[in-house]
Amino acid sequence: MAIIVRAYTSTDVDAAINIWNEVVRAGVAFPQEDELDAATGDVFFRAQSFTGLAVDDASGEILALYILHPNNVGRCAHISNASYAVRADVRGRHIGEIIVKDSIARARQLGFRILQFNAVVATNIHARRLYQRLGFTELGTIPGGFRMPDGSFEDIIPQFVTL
Repeated sequence: MAIIVRAYTSTDVDAAINIWNEVVRAGVAFPQEDELDAATGDVFFRAQSFTGLAVDDASGEILALYILHPNNVGRCAHISNASYAVRADVRGRHIGEIIVKDSIARARQLGFRILQFNAVVATNIHARRLYQRLGFTELGTIPGGFRMPDGSFEDIIPQFVTL
């Protein structure tokens, strides 16, 4: 399966919100608790510096997405932030790696100097291993920084890579 990454358009909203909401509902990776609908989703995805979609080149099926935007404002606006969502039924096929690499290249193109993740949940081992392979530095641990769906708290591990 050949995967291409292309920019989000409003015609992609249904597939994009389905993928995004699947991760929100799972409650173990994204801090968001509210799901997107077609109207809020389109506004959200278009508001990013870039929303990328991983698409099966043969079928055109959308398999994953990422959002990229400034992590802060003003004197810290050169630091970007991203979030990634891969459909559950296609995980384990290295699509996450494709979109993370694409986001790094896109962040550079957009003039960002750093890509930083504020809240990588410690138990998200697959993501942490991927980020480590791609050269990210873990900044330490924030104990109990993420509230899990059952009400317990899990550590988060902020990290970054210089672009």
